[in-house]
Amino acid sequence: MGSAVITARAAATFDPVGRSVATARAFVRDTLQGWGYTDVVDDAVVLTSELVTNAVVHAGTAADVLCLRTEDGVRVEVSDHYPEREVPLQSSGLDFGSPDREGGRGLLLCAALASRWGVEYTPTHKHVWFQLDLPERPVGIRSASPVLPTSLLPVAEQRVRVAVVQTDGSGSIASWNDDASFLFGYAAEQVAGKQLTDFVAWPHTPGTNTGIADALQLSRWEGSYGIRGADGRVIPVYASHLRVRDADGEPSTVCLLVRDYERAVLQTPVRAPVSDSSAENRSTDPFEIFIGSPAPDDLDGLLQRTVERARDMLDADAAFLLLATDDETELEVRATTGLPSARQRFARVPVEAGTGRYGSARMPAVHEDLTVVPGAVPLLSDTGMRSVVTVPLKVEGRLTGSLGVAAEAAGRYSNEEALRLQFAADRIALAVESARLGELERLRRGSLSFLVEASDLLAGTLDRDQTLALMAQMTVPTLATWCAVYTIADQSSEPYLSYVLHEDEERIDGLKALLSSIDPPDPVPAPGARIWPAPTEAGHEAALRTSKRTLGRDAPLSMGAAARTTLATAVAVGGETVVLPLVARNRVIGMLTLGKPSDEHFRQEILELAEDLSRRAALALDNARLYSERMAISQSLQRSLLPPGLPDVPNVEIEVIYRAAGEGNEVGGDFYDVFPIRDGAYGFAIGDVCGTGPEAAAVTGLARHALRLLAREGFGGPAVLERLNAAILDEGARSRFLTLLYGELWPQEDGSALLKVVCAGHPLPLRLRQDGSVEAAAEPQPLLGVIEDLELYEQEVTLEPGDVLLCVTDGVTERREGTRMLGDDGLADVLAMCTGLTAGAVAGRILRAVERFAAEPASDDMAILAMRVPEPQNLP
Repeated sequence: MGSAVITARAAATFDPVGRSVATARAFVRDTLQGWGYTDVVDDAVVLTSELVTNAVVHAGTAADVLCLRTEDGVRVEVSDHYPEREVPLQSSGLDFGSPDREGGRGLLLCAALASRWGVEYTPTHKHVWFQLDLPERPVGIRSASPVLPTSLLPVAEQRVRVAVVQTDGSGSIASWNDDASFLFGYAAEQVAGKQLTDFVAWPHTPGTNTGIADALQLSRWEGSYGIRGADGRVIPVYASHLRVRDADGEPSTVCLLVRDYERAVLQTPVRAPVSDSSAENRSTDPFEIFIGSPAPDDLDGLLQRTVERARDMLDADAAFLLLATDDETELEVRATTGLPSARQRFARVPVEAGTGRYGSARMPAVHEDLTVVPGAVPLLSDTGMRSVVTVPLKVEGRLTGSLGVAAEAAGRYSNEEALRLQFAADRIALAVESARLGELERLRRGSLSFLVEASDLLAGTLDRDQTLALMAQMTVPTLATWCAVYTIADQSSEPYLSYVLHEDEERIDGLKALLSSIDPPDPVPAPGARIWPAPTEAGHEAALRTSKRTLGRDAPLSMGAAARTTLATAVAVGGETVVLPLVARNRVIGMLTLGKPSDEHFRQEILELAEDLSRRAALALDNARLYSERMAISQSLQRSLLPPGLPDVPNVEIEVIYRAAGEGNEVGGDFYDVFPIRDGAYGFAIGDVCGTGPEAAAVTGLARHALRLLAREGFGGPAVLERLNAAILDEGARSRFLTLLYGELWPQEDGSALLKVVCAGHPLPLRLRQDGSVEAAAEPQPLLGVIEDLELYEQEVTLEPGDVLLCVTDGVTERREGTRMLGDDGLADVLAMCTGLTAGAVAGRILRAVERFAAEPASDDMAILAMRVPEPQNLP
C-alpha cells in the first residue's frame, strides 16, 4: 500500500468449508460499512467471495481475511496455507483464459474491479490482495439525501437520547453522560472505571469473530449490539465508535449510542456513486436495484423480473434464465423476454453442449456472432439473435442456473459486459436458489397430496376400464394436456391403444384417430420418461397435407370439418410428448403417454411426479387385469356347475332363480339341477356346499354329476345320496359337507304330480296348497359328507293342480337385517301370499321379498326352485 497510513484493521479466520464463503462476505460487508466505506462494499464483497472460494475450495485450507483501512481506500488480503499452489497470473486484458478451465475467474475480477492487486508468497502462506480506492468527492457537501414526505421519515422519540461513552486505551469507561444514565439506568459513578465490555450483552458481531473489545481498537466502527441495563433487560443499540488521541498521545474511544430503531441518527448514509467516467463504466447496481425492491415472493416473478433487468442493463433484445436440474446435467428454461413462445417454458438444454469453454454452461461465454458457430446456443436457434453473453449462477460452487442476454446485431458484447452480467448473477443467485427451494417444497407437498389421492382412487376399483379412465383423468389436466394409455396383453402382443383423453373433449376423436394411424411406442422397461416425437411429426405431416389441399382457398371459410379437426389435432400434439412405461411384477404391461400442445414442454418436477403415478397406476392396472381374469374363470366354472337349461316337464311348471353373492370372483357353493331320468321320470336337486372357491366347486361338480349318473343307473333317492356321501368322504381333506334336497318327479295322467324326496340337512321344501295353506313337504335328515354310514329314506308328496313346491338354499332363509332373520316362518308367510301365481311369478316374488328384507346386499348365494302343477284350464 506504499506510504498510505493504516487507520483501521480487522481480521478473521474461516474454516475450509463451503459456508465460510458466505460468512467471509458478511464479515467484509460489516467491516466496510462500519468504516463508512459503502462506496466500495459491493466490489469488495464480490472479490472476497471469489478469493475465499479459491482458498477454501481449491487450496483446501483455512482462509485468513485481513481488512486494512486508509484515508483513501481499503486493502483486503486473503491468505491460505498452501503456498505450493501458485496463482496463475494473467494479463491485464479481460481474457477468460483457457477455454476448458473454470478457475481464474477471481483474478479476472480483481483485474477488472480492483485499483491494484497482487500475490505475495511466504514459506507458509500465500497472500492474494486487492486495493479499492475511494472515489473522489466534490468539496462541500459530505452527504445528502432528497427531501422526503413526513410519512417517510425515520421514527424517533420526541427527544432523541444519544449516549456518549468514552473509554480509555484499556477499554475502561472514563466518561458517561446523562443520556447514557437515562437509557441504561446506571449513574456515572456506578460505571466509572469498569470495562465497557462488561455491560455488552452481544459481545460478537454476528457472523464474525470480531468482538466489542476489538471494535473499540478500530479507528472507526459502526454497528449494532446490546447493552444490559440496570434492570437486567437487554437494550438493542446502534453505535458509532471513533478512536481519538489526546494532547499527550494517549488513545481513547468515543462511543455514540442510540436506540436501535433510531439508528438513522448515527448511521452513515449510503453514498451515491460519483458521475465520473470511471464510475460510469463500472456496474455497482446493488441487488435491490437490479431486480427491484422489494423482490417478488414467487419464483416465477423473481425470474421474470431478473431477465427483464438483465435485458435493460445491457440494452439487449432478449434475455433468458435457465435453472439447473438436481444432477446438474441439464438446464431448464424458466423465464425469457424477447424470444418466441417456443423458447419460453421448461425447454431443456444440456449443461455440456460441446467441447471447450463455450460448450459448457459452467463458465461465462461471449459469442460475437452466432452465425459463425451455428448451434452454439441451442436455445437461440432460428430466433434471429446473433450476439449473446451467458454467465452461470452458482451457490457455494454448485451450478444452479444460467443467465444470458442476446442481441440481433453481431459484436454487441465483450468480456466487459460478461463481467457486469456475472456480477448481477452473483447477486441474484442465492435469492433464486432460495426461491427455487421454496417452490420445490411446495411442489413436494402438493405431489404427496396428489399421490395419496391417486392411490386411494386406484385402490377403490378392480375394474380394468375404470382403472384406465382414472389413470387418464388424474393426469389431465393436472400433469398434461392430453393422455393416452397403451396396454399389452402378454409378451407376444403388440401395444394396443386402450384409452385417450384430452382436456378439450372435442379433440379426443381427432387425437385418437391420429394415434391409431401411427405405430405405438416401443415397450421399453427402462424407468423414467422418454421423448416420443412420433405424434408431433405425424400431426405436422397431416397438417401440411391439409394445408396443401386448401392452398388457394379462403381456408377458414372453405375448409371442411375434417380439415379443421386435422389442424386442431396437429396443434394439440405439437408440444412435447413423453412415454412412461407401466411396469408391474417385472413385466411391461403398457405405456402411459403424456403430451403438451404446440411449443410447450414438461418441467422436470412434473415428469418425476408422473413417474411416481405410473408406478402406482401400473400395479393397479395389473391387479385389475388379474381380477378380471380370475372373475372370468370363476364365472366360467360357475356356469359349468349349473345346468345349461331346464327340461320341459309335461303338466309341470318349473322356474329357477340363481343369484351369486359378491362380485362374482369366487365360485359359489349353491347349485341346482333338473334332468330327465327315464321316460316319464325326472330328477331335481338343490344343494349347498360348505364354503366357496375351488374346493367347494370340486364337491359341487362331484355332487351334480354323481346325481345324474346314479339316478340314471336306476338307484332310488336314498341310495343315490348314500353313494354320494361315500364319494364325498373319499375326497379326504378336500371334502366339504353338503346339504342336499333330492327328489324324483312323475307327472300323473289326472293332472297331479307324484314326488319322492330326500332332505339331507337342507332347508325343508314348502308346499303351497290352493287354499293358501303352507306346510313342510319333507322331514329333516343328516347332511352329507360328515357321517360314513347313512340310512336315509324318501317321502312321497303329491302335488294337486294349483299346488306349488318351493325349494330354496339357506341364503334365502338366513337373510338378515340386524338381529332379524327371515327364517322358515317368514318364508312361509311370503309363500302363502302366492296362491294362484305361476311358478315364475312365485320365484320372482320370493326373490323380491328376500331383497327387500334387508338394505345391504346379500352375503350368501341364493337358489330358488319353484314347481307348480297348473290347474286344468291352464293346461297347454
